[in-house]
Amino acid sequence: MSTSKLTIGMKDRAEGKKLIDNSVLELGNIGVNETPGVGDKISTYLNKLGIETIDDLLHHFPNRYIDLSTVKPIGNIKVGDEVTVKGEVKVVSHSRIKKGMDLVQVGIFDGTGYIYGIWFNQGYIADRLTKGTEVAFSGKTSWSRSKLQIQNPFYDVVTAEEEGDTVNTGRIIPVHSTTKNLSSTHLRKIIKKSLDRYGDLIIDPLPQEILSRFNLLDKSDAIKNMHFPESEEIWRRSRKRLVFEELFILEIGLLFRKKRMETREVGMVHKVDEELLDRFYRLLPWPLTADQTNAISEIRADVESARPMNRLLQGEVGSGKTMVAMAAILSVVGGGAQAALMAPTEILAEQHYINLHPLLDELGIVSALITSGTISSVKKDINSEVLSGKIGVIFGTHALIQKSLKFKRLGLAIIDEQHRFGVRQRLELRKKGKNPDILVMTATPIPRTISLTLFGDLDISTLRELPGKKGIGKNVKTVVCKESDRSSIYKSIKLEVERGRQAYIVYPLVDESDKLQLKSVLQQAETMKEKVFKDERVGIVHGRLSADKKEKVMREFRKGDLDILLSTTVIEVGIDVPNATTILIEHAERFGLSQLHQLRGRVGRGKHSSSCYLFADISSEDAKERMDAITSSSDGFKLAERDLEIRGEGELFGPRQSGLPELRIAKLTKHLNVLELARDEAHKIIDSDQELSAGENQNLLSELKKRFSSKFNWLQSG
Repeated sequence: MSTSKLTIGMKDRAEGKKLIDNSVLELGNIGVNETPGVGDKISTYLNKLGIETIDDLLHHFPNRYIDLSTVKPIGNIKVGDEVTVKGEVKVVSHSRIKKGMDLVQVGIFDGTGYIYGIWFNQGYIADRLTKGTEVAFSGKTSWSRSKLQIQNPFYDVVTAEEEGDTVNTGRIIPVHSTTKNLSSTHLRKIIKKSLDRYGDLIIDPLPQEILSRFNLLDKSDAIKNMHFPESEEIWRRSRKRLVFEELFILEIGLLFRKKRMETREVGMVHKVDEELLDRFYRLLPWPLTADQTNAISEIRADVESARPMNRLLQGEVGSGKTMVAMAAILSVVGGGAQAALMAPTEILAEQHYINLHPLLDELGIVSALITSGTISSVKKDINSEVLSGKIGVIFGTHALIQKSLKFKRLGLAIIDEQHRFGVRQRLELRKKGKNPDILVMTATPIPRTISLTLFGDLDISTLRELPGKKGIGKNVKTVVCKESDRSSIYKSIKLEVERGRQAYIVYPLVDESDKLQLKSVLQQAETMKEKVFKDERVGIVHGRLSADKKEKVMREFRKGDLDILLSTTVIEVGIDVPNATTILIEHAERFGLSQLHQLRGRVGRGKHSSSCYLFADISSEDAKERMDAITSSSDGFKLAERDLEIRGEGELFGPRQSGLPELRIAKLTKHLNVLELARDEAHKIIDSDQELSAGENQNLLSELKKRFSSKFNWLQSG
């Protein structure tokens, strides 16, 4: 980039007469090596942190700050205090304590006493914090082996420059995440140089009206003060502004996409056959719940309109999603269109077919099942009958999106357990018809914060009531167990098998992990089969098995040819065995609440009382809270909300990350009020300027394209 272009950009920004040309001055197009002092070697280290451009660098915010104005004398510290201390490194020890693990101890002295920083398996720290270096530690103190210490403290080398006014006027030192080849001190200097050179070229995507109305900082000022805050107050204002922007851009993107689908795309208008639906309702073993009736009404309104339906149906196992899906199928098939239901596994696709095709037969509708395991000659016949329109409803796995399968008139595509599929698969199935209606289903209850983000482009129907008093965990006793309980629980499982029942034993891993020291399926299989349950029929299933072998074992268990199934979480969805009455989950503290709830839902599906045994290490507060929650509630929605509170969003976006931008600073668990505000403001802008074509929204449109990156096309497609 030439100096003249930089000068023009700064002049335009200062005068405010016209928008900056993003194609010229987009910091996301400038390599990080354009920062003074950053050559190929440092660029490589930065790349390992996901930093490739100036924009990446400026958005690599600190994960902690060390406030030198609150430094405590080491001599005055008590065990358990959360402190910041500063002193000279006097002791550096790096030793191997056992196979695969080493220990670094760094002792600092401030004139009043010693304190030690303790790190495991981070040997490079011994090279970084050398004797005579002035260092700041921050963390919670403890006492071990006659030493006051902080385990894994946030630390930084304190330079004379940083204690003065040059870099941190408030003596607040940012600590950025780094690699072992790049210290926080060095990275901080790189960011400072980059801000000095490019900070005034940061383009603000938020309309001036929003900045003024909510008293938000300019983006350039916010970014500068996130890295080098002048005070805690200005840091909080900076963070608030960037959190709002991040959530606002996300919501703008989702609403932009939703509005395009609603206004630009014309779908099929279906005429619902009332008599067909009435015949279906009369076949049901019990009346529809109010939630089911509501959901069906919402779906009917969608399919009867020219706007393509894009709806999420959420509800736990037992809430009647399948019957709502059946009503949706009949709403389009009755008018001459076709429907497809895609499931992530053969066993789940087969289950849907087994459950629904008798009803479809009774109603005079031809249906079929197609999976990767369907033999070629049968597949060829099915393809022919789908193309001719003879088959009205087809169930299947990914086989439904193969090029060889063509529909005469696909009117509805249903995707079950949608979190197992990515955006691409959903789009591929949609392309099988001319803007067919889309219904995606999930048995994992979704907290409201997530539904406002991950599924902001979808309308949502929720099933909470349980028809016929069914439902996960309603007749399942859930118990957290100690190791001393193991023998008696094994006896209980054997007794259940003697009564003709079946059981699951679930492990968090496939192979043994030296690092985590957790039980695994393969590690335990031999012991279980040859010693503990030598008289029972035991099967093993895990994610590394081929699809054919996995399906074979699951079918054997389902048919009753196996008494006990040793498994990883591949059984989380898609297994419906009413005869299974016991599930034992090893290392339950390693699972999220929603996942535990789904696993627990594998039992209690028949008429027999069932048990869920959780072997868990509850030494941490986090694990204890989750075990208390799962044993005290069988409400999947409450558990999902609680899980989000305890564990945070983590890898929240899952397969949908292929379409959605990453949240760099916002936390859905903490910023629900900001999220709702951002969504309201995004609605106002999209409602008034659907294409974001107005002059004041040009920078917003550019930021939208940048944040959704190469997936911007996803915004413009259904």
